Amino acid sequence: MLRSNKEKQNELEFVCIEELVPEDHLLRKVDKHIDFSFITD
Repeated sequence: MLRSNKEKQNELEFVCIEELVPEDHLLRKVDKHIDFSFITD
């Protein structure tokens, strides 16, 4: 049976980006060698 709207469940999922990007990925190399701190200035 279908649930009524009153019985909806809120769900959260926490994801760590470090776990999703492989160690040898190009973006890790870029992040290691380029300082992006100027973006937040």
